[in-house]
Amino acid sequence: MRRQAASEPRSAKSNAARRARFFSAGQLCPMPKHIGIVGVSAEGAALCYRAICVEGAEILGRHAHPEITMHTYPLAAYMRHIETGDWDAVAKLLLASAAKLQASSADLLVCPDNTVHQAIDLLRDQSPLPWLHIATEVATVAVERRFKRVLVLGTQYLMESPVYPSKLGPRGIDHEIPVLEDRKRINALTFDELVYGQFNESTRSYFSDVIAAGKWRGCDAVVLGCTEFPLLISAADSPLPVLDSTRILARAALREAIH
Repeated sequence: MRRQAASEPRSAKSNAARRARFFSAGQLCPMPKHIGIVGVSAEGAALCYRAICVEGAEILGRHAHPEITMHTYPLAAYMRHIETGDWDAVAKLLLASAAKLQASSADLLVCPDNTVHQAIDLLRDQSPLPWLHIATEVATVAVERRFKRVLVLGTQYLMESPVYPSKLGPRGIDHEIPVLEDRKRINALTFDELVYGQFNESTRSYFSDVIAAGKWRGCDAVVLGCTEFPLLISAADSPLPVLDSTRILARAALREAIH
């Protein structure tokens, strides 16, 4: 029998066998699924990873969490296509990451980047592994919390896209986005500061003002639809209840991995 090459992905059968038993807290229990993280920007991917690890321990026990593998191409590789609106090219990058994660024996995929979700619906039929959709998970939590009208914040590409409207609308949730001037400023601050881990008080105050304006217009919650935003704005800083897309996605990954 031919020996499996090291570069070949494990079969679904061997993945199932690998998960069949898992040693935890002195007892054997079902092995969680292996989570693959398709990273795009460093800060958002790192926050998602940390959230899975920390909240995984709360569920599985001290120091425990599902197996996790991350792959990311440079943000620059994505931006050259995002800036020209070439979402098919973005999808190809995401699929290339998916293939690498499949080769690492991942069972499911998450991408802690809201903007590139414009490409995820383009690639589902080609993907070797299932994806969780960040806006779908946020919409589910919004329904559970009985929100009716949410303010969506993110990059300008995200705010002006169908990513959130396509998931919120069918669930009966209205949405709105900031005015054009604010969309442009939020976009600039995201790419000039936040993706570099710069979280300035002046930026935090500005975001709080934008959220307050949304509250004045009748919104009852705010979607932090950029995975760096939760590092800038906490629930204590926000005039509206917060839907933290990064941590919501991390919790969904844990849900799928464990159950």
